[in-house]
Amino acid sequence: MSDTRNDGELLRAIAADADRRAFEELYRRYAPWLRARLRGRCADLGVVDDVVQETFLAVWRGTARHRQDGHSSDAAGWLWRIGSRRLVDALRGDGARGRLRQALARLRHRDEVSAEERVLAGVEHGDLAGALVRLSPELRAVLQATVIDGLTTREAAVLLGIPPGTVKTRAMRARKQLREALA
Repeated sequence: MSDTRNDGELLRAIAADADRRAFEELYRRYAPWLRARLRGRCADLGVVDDVVQETFLAVWRGTARHRQDGHSSDAAGWLWRIGSRRLVDALRGDGARGRLRQALARLRHRDEVSAEERVLAGVEHGDLAGALVRLSPELRAVLQATVIDGLTTREAAVLLGIPPGTVKTRAMRARKQLREALA
């Protein structure tokens, strides 16, 4: 039996009364859509499923509040904003830096210095560190998101709150400035 309330009514019932039936109906309406949309951003289905669950848990627990401005509610857009932020958070946690740390941890038992450790030492203490410091905060933020955290251009755009084209432009400028500084 399907609920006939509109999205706004469902959201109000969830927020005001912790209405389980309203929550279940909202989940049935939007979880498949959100899952499909997130799959377009992340190939790891486990991460996608976790993000969908975290999104709806935030709705149920009231940690995500929907603001309605008097006319029709945009539940889909609101859920997408919650889900996309949670996806970026999940991807940042599992980004390139995390994978690099794991690889370094596995190599610590070796006596020889790994290539990764040499690169990291150069980043912290060498010419690259100086070149990175001289970049503007905007260019450094794009490099952090795309290179260190391993995010795609779209994910970095969501994270930084800028258009994907701006991410690409700033990444190109940052690489050019680094090449010139290190030449």
